[in-house]
Amino acid sequence: MQNAEYGNPKSEVQNPKSKVYLFDKPKNVKRLLRCFYASLLVLLIIEFFVHKHPYFPWEGWLEFYAVYGFVACVVLVVAAKYILRPLMKRREDYYD
Repeated sequence: MQNAEYGNPKSEVQNPKSKVYLFDKPKNVKRLLRCFYASLLVLLIIEFFVHKHPYFPWEGWLEFYAVYGFVACVVLVVAAKYILRPLMKRREDYYD
């Protein structure tokens, strides 16, 4: 019953005043993901037809910037988790 008070769309009883947002419906999430994957595919196909002017030789490799961006993102997440988190972490009773 508590979930119904906060407008949880999966609850059996809903509060009539609860607002349903765009991404509360799984159908809309699937549409968004399909559009995302379709745009990704279009961009990857377009790269075959666009002439690049690479400064370094590896910039001319197929899908270099996509791989570079993905690797950079993974490195940032790993660095944040294993390097920055121990530096910023406080004891459990720090604010007591």
